Amino acid sequence: MDASRVDASRIGGRAPATSTRIPVRVRVRTATLLCAAAALAAGAAVPAAVPAAAQTARAPMDPSPVVVVDCFSQAQVRPREYLLACGDGNNRLVRLRWDSWGQRTATATGTDMVNDCTPYCAAGKFRAYPVRVTLSHPRPWPGHPDVQRYTSIRLLYTDTAPPPVSKDVTYKLVY
Repeated sequence: MDASRVDASRIGGRAPATSTRIPVRVRVRTATLLCAAAALAAGAAVPAAVPAAAQTARAPMDPSPVVVVDCFSQAQVRPREYLLACGDGNNRLVRLRWDSWGQRTATATGTDMVNDCTPYCAAGKFRAYPVRVTLSHPRPWPGHPDVQRYTSIRLLYTDTAPPPVSKDVTYKLVY
């Protein structure tokens, strides 16, 4: 008998329990599902391995953190950067260092990088303005049950403000 045509189910001298062969794609799918189930079971066991002291540090009744939603409808917590001008990218908060992130407000210091658009935006230069940022007015995030998002951002420029903006300005966050 040709070795390349040996029925693998007969190795060891035993015949298969049934005469029907299971297609390879079914065996691969079954193996994949079993591996996924094992991975889920292993992941579910991880919290049980956390020491009791660590589990009490985060009480189960703690509310989820309030988020700020970016231009791409992604929820962010303590972002290092935040794009203010979603349409053209000409205004971005960078190097944000968060002092607090609470259920009512979040505060940070950072730099507002603003394109001066001189003589026009494509040829303009980005200028740096030190700024104090406050997020506030959390409200439910439509389409995301149990998630609150900040709906207001206040920029307080600690030196000069980008013209023609005042040194203290508040914007609605509509994302």
